[in-house]
Amino acid sequence: MTEDRHAQAAKLRYPFPDAPAEGDAIEVAPGVLWFRLPLPMKLDHVNIYALDDGDGWTLIDTGMRTKAGIAALKSVMEGPLGGKRITRVILTHHHPDHVGMAGRLMRDGAELWATRTAYLTARMLTLDVQDTYTDESVTFYKRAGMAADVLEGRLQERPFNFADICDPMPLGYHRIRQGDTLSFGGRRWAVHVGNGHAPEHATFWSMDDNLVLAGDQILPSISPNIGVYPTEPEADPVGEWLEACNRFLPMAQEDQLVLGGHKLPFVGLPTRMRQLIDNHHGVLNRLRKHLKTPATAGECFQPIFKREISAGEYGLALVESFAHCQHLFHTGEAQRSLTDSGAFLYQT
Repeated sequence: MTEDRHAQAAKLRYPFPDAPAEGDAIEVAPGVLWFRLPLPMKLDHVNIYALDDGDGWTLIDTGMRTKAGIAALKSVMEGPLGGKRITRVILTHHHPDHVGMAGRLMRDGAELWATRTAYLTARMLTLDVQDTYTDESVTFYKRAGMAADVLEGRLQERPFNFADICDPMPLGYHRIRQGDTLSFGGRRWAVHVGNGHAPEHATFWSMDDNLVLAGDQILPSISPNIGVYPTEPEADPVGEWLEACNRFLPMAQEDQLVLGGHKLPFVGLPTRMRQLIDNHHGVLNRLRKHLKTPATAGECFQPIFKREISAGEYGLALVESFAHCQHLFHTGEAQRSLTDSGAFLYQT
């Protein structure tokens, strides 16, 4: 995820300008509590929403399984949630900061609801523990144009595994589909499935008031990371994400309160949807010009991000750069060839 300067300058409205302190919660609508759990990265939080079902709570996402995350969730459950049990967990998507503690909540009796892709991907990745990088991963990083010194450094380390920061995902879940209507938190919710940031990413649009539970599909002041990964190296998440944004745009209303997975709840969804669409078209236009001279995805950071990329951001920047280059290849706007070093070389 990268900072979206266009969005920062825009006149989105933030009804709750101060985030809840750790262990605390803010009621953003009747029966809807917003709290945060810590993340050990630059984006240092994930937003969690608890919706009151009377006899228990429905949680939207779960945070990452770290000592700090476990302690913060315990504080919220004993404090703002009043010790009332969590009866249902609804996942927006499969990323570890959203599914990390789903397993322990299920073992405590919560039902798990998710799209099929989100559940199966999370379960597969938590079971797939690797102590060294696979040949497929090395090939992927080379084709993305990862700098040789960065790749060499990675190969000396144990790779990241979902199981490091996610509880095991128990067998069995309730499937969520596009077009479903779910009832929780005293409301009926229309399910609309997005893509791009994560495959089959669920969003929930209240049919009874102005709330939208958006996960990471729609964020206010950062652009959701859209990357290609070794699990599906020929994917076109940029194309899928633009399709979802254009599909969601007609549903956007000025008074909707959007509850996203990061940053602040906001109002002004029609404006934000147009910004997100325009931002990526701008990226693609700059990339088309840049690729008049052949380049690898790893050589395209400047036209895409318009700033220097730090070492801590390199991995996310690379997969996003790769995704935009792949989009131009899949749409026939760029050709690609394989260099002697194993990298894809793109040219418009």
